[in-house]
Amino acid sequence: MSETAPTEFTRVRRMPKRGVYDRAVVHAILDATPLCHIGHIIAGRPVVVPTFHWRHGETVFWHGSSASRMLRANAAGGEVCLNATVLDGFVLARSAFHHSANYRSVMCFGVPRLIADPTEKEAAMEGFVERMAPGRWPLLRPVSLQEVKATSILALDLDEVSAKVRTGGPVDDDEDLEWPVWAGVVPVDVAVGRGAQEAGQPADLEEPVITLVVG
Repeated sequence: MSETAPTEFTRVRRMPKRGVYDRAVVHAILDATPLCHIGHIIAGRPVVVPTFHWRHGETVFWHGSSASRMLRANAAGGEVCLNATVLDGFVLARSAFHHSANYRSVMCFGVPRLIADPTEKEAAMEGFVERMAPGRWPLLRPVSLQEVKATSILALDLDEVSAKVRTGGPVDDDEDLEWPVWAGVVPVDVAVGRGAQEAGQPADLEEPVITLVVG
């Protein structure tokens, strides 16, 4: 499936030309940023929580404590909205009204399912670590049964999902084009710095390589 038909919830209505329903684009945006925000309804009130996510095929995962009220509510069949956004640049126009940003954003809707099987849960935990630092899982102390029990992992299939993308420069009014102020795009680049090793370790341990795929 290369494209998903938009639903009433996922169809982009404001600036519809920026709406993207291609699965490859959705996957690329989810893979480009490890951080997402998940909206829940808890006791009748909206709650938005930032968390790391990772994708495998047509499913996105996130984890937390088994004691988390948000995860317990979702495991009980609560609807969620998951959003992941990559900021690519600040768009500076000749008028305040037309200032904007270049970005790539994904919104996913649905009811996540709880990963209950210990073997499947441990495999998902491996996916989380490998998403952060490829090749690291085999080097770690094996997870204990208590750690697996203390962790909740939720999975949301990408059934109701869409992307919205803005590129290019400012869209100024024709009468403002000669206004004498700088206009254009200031790019935003995200980079991973050099690690600060924990004290007391041998200095010859190999530093993991963390790569952000933002393209």
